[in-house]
Amino acid sequence: MKVMIIMGSVSDEPVMQESQKWLSWFGIASDMIVASAHRNPEQVKEHMVNAQANGYGAVIAAAGMAAALPGVCAAYTSLPVFGVPLDGGLPGGIDALYSIVQMPAGLPVGTLAVGKAGARNAAVLCARVFALSDPAIAEKVEAFKGQGYKI
Repeated sequence: MKVMIIMGSVSDEPVMQESQKWLSWFGIASDMIVASAHRNPEQVKEHMVNAQANGYGAVIAAAGMAAALPGVCAAYTSLPVFGVPLDGGLPGGIDALYSIVQMPAGLPVGTLAVGKAGARNAAVLCARVFALSDPAIAEKVEAFKGQGYKI
């Protein structure tokens, strides 16, 4: 299984490379996709509807400001979706954090910290989910804990 990292803008890539870097450490493949919930919603829908069939086991969705992308992703897939709020609107990305964390009941998005810390923790959460069925990843998760949560 692999992880889809989806972001609303190419300008989000420097932050979301942290997810990719940490996933790689755990031995988990990932793909980065740029698709906006506002500018190209049909593209987002297509990625999500086909995510599981395309070998994805989880989605990390990053967005700033109105931050609709993680919720839209969760609406179109049954995979776990982890939302990473990004700075870009109100100071500290608080607008994105509030947007992602306020999902209606039945449409969960695991919401992480704003920015790079959230991008890194999204990768760790994916590793922990995958570790439930993959002993090699489970070993990496334990090694990660043993070295003080540092990569």
